[in-house]
Amino acid sequence: MGTVLPASPPQTLYVSVRRDELRQLKDERDALKQQVVQLQQLLRQARLQEA
Repeated sequence: MGTVLPASPPQTLYVSVRRDELRQLKDERDALKQQVVQLQQLLRQARLQEA
């Protein structure tokens, strides 16, 4: 068996994000959300056609 170490408290990680990077990430998130909506609609249509 290995050595047992005491659990260390959780650490917080701080990250710097530039405004343009944040805008790009938000745009990507919005595009992915829209894609999810489209895929859900296609899935719904496919399920209705099977029934």
